[in-house]
Amino acid sequence: MTTQQYKQASEHFLAQARRELADGDLPQASQKGWGATVQILKAVAEQRGWEHSRHRHHLVTVSRLRSETGDGDIRRLFGVASNLHENFYENTMQAFEVAEGLDDVDALLGKLLPLLDQT
Repeated sequence: MTTQQYKQASEHFLAQARRELADGDLPQASQKGWGATVQILKAVAEQRGWEHSRHRHHLVTVSRLRSETGDGDIRRLFGVASNLHENFYENTMQAFEVAEGLDDVDALLGKLLPLLDQT
């Protein structure tokens, strides 16, 4: 996929997550939130020529972006997205927690999308 395709997939997954949340499907909403996060990380990594095919690569990308930008919220927001990923399997979060998590994913996208325009 191209950087643009990853970006579009990220935006699509976040919109789908909101629909799943509205329908009460918390595990699917959670997983789509995780998917939105991974896709935007892949977009940034692809544009920079960084590897992004494994989960470990996402952690490295987050660390590199945190160092590059000085923005510690990138790591924190990624942690929230990881919790959403776990909720897909465990289904322990309440609706308000998933909603707040999706808001944090949206905030992460807001931080990372402008980075796509910088290179």
